[in-house]
Amino acid sequence: MTAADDYRDPLRRAQAHALEWLSSVDTRHVGPTASIDELMASFSMPLPTGPTDPGEVVDELARLAEPGLMAMPSGRFFGWVIGGTLPAALGADWLVSAWDQNAAMRLATPATAAAEEVAGRWLLELLRLPATSAVGFATGGTTANFVGLAAGRQFVLQQAGWDLDAHGLSGAPRITVLVGEERHTSVDLALRYLGLGRGQNVAADEQGRIVPSALAEALAGIDGPVIVALQAGNLHSGAFDPMRECIELAHASGAWVHVDGAFGLWAAVSESWDELLDGLGEADSWATDAHKTLNVPYDCGVAIVSRPQLLQETFGARPAYLIQEDAAPSDPFERVPEFSRRARGVPVWAAVRQLGRSGVIALVEGLAANARALAGGISRLPGAEILNEVVFTQVSVSFGSDERTRAVTAQLMADGAVWMSGSRWRERDILRISVSNWSTDATHVANAVTAVADALAAVDAAGG
Repeated sequence: MTAADDYRDPLRRAQAHALEWLSSVDTRHVGPTASIDELMASFSMPLPTGPTDPGEVVDELARLAEPGLMAMPSGRFFGWVIGGTLPAALGADWLVSAWDQNAAMRLATPATAAAEEVAGRWLLELLRLPATSAVGFATGGTTANFVGLAAGRQFVLQQAGWDLDAHGLSGAPRITVLVGEERHTSVDLALRYLGLGRGQNVAADEQGRIVPSALAEALAGIDGPVIVALQAGNLHSGAFDPMRECIELAHASGAWVHVDGAFGLWAAVSESWDELLDGLGEADSWATDAHKTLNVPYDCGVAIVSRPQLLQETFGARPAYLIQEDAAPSDPFERVPEFSRRARGVPVWAAVRQLGRSGVIALVEGLAANARALAGGISRLPGAEILNEVVFTQVSVSFGSDERTRAVTAQLMADGAVWMSGSRWRERDILRISVSNWSTDATHVANAVTAVADALAAVDAAGG
């Protein structure tokens, strides 16, 4: 008996449970059917005194977890900005776990390093960003923002004559970070992690886009290092900041420009958004999350920095015990804040290999088309109002009063035919719809509109 034989039964059972789960997501109640308290009671058993058969452990885990799972992979899921998983990407992710490679170094794990290098080049080509940029695969959108902003911190302090590596931030020139009023929280978190404090708000318009004249005014009032954080894809409207005008203003002031494009950066793959994203490639760093619009498994942020050497200076290390070549390109770990990590770029390679250029474009354009269809259908319901210009994959809906909107949202979640999350935008409670799943089709869209209509009717019948 070999070591491989020890894996056969648990993996066979895991495959069976995985396929059963995937076959259920398009018909099951979208939300979980058990509460956290109920699940804690199920999982809370005494610490086992001895071993358990691995296959039985897998079966038990699947049984205990099932009522607490949400059908996020379903084409009926429109909550937050959560994509599904393409078949090739899921298969690749299973292989990544089986291979168990620490994807940190080119020489030690050349297969995963090669796949990630090619995946990075493909992404640059798809997104039409500078081909010489460095690509790092981080844990998610927040850490991807962290990477880009960390490179920006390094750059602006170097320009100010401050050695960050030698002296740290204590006593350093203060860095002012200009952010739009409607930036995503992940930017604030990244700034906090970097010790840069709160960003300085710049006015945004009714769709959440930075107002260039307000940015110009803010830049004129700053004496010292500056980072400007722009947004490709507003959380509620899907709108894009005016890239070219803002980037030119920022660069004229010597600022580093970072673009948070967790889901919206993918619009760059299609000429449909060329006007709205004009100038995007002139920024200095970009962040996105491949789990969202590209539909690969979780744990796959993508950080792109236009100056590879600067990124290596920010995250690189050369300890004697590592096997590194001085003349070689930077190792994967020198582009993200981790020494040890899974080969999270491999599912990206698989997803792009499955879809090809035309497939990625069709995926992105299809998500946006479904958002427009949802907005169109819901707008015809009594009292429904679409609050945003549906320029990408986000739809924000009000049903009149905040109370009625909250009630419709709660009814939708309780019904379980679809999942759409609530939020608050422009001083109004809204139903927020994010179209992110590759499997969502016209039938899902039609059924979703019907589900909203049914929820609205139920609320009105109850006097909501």
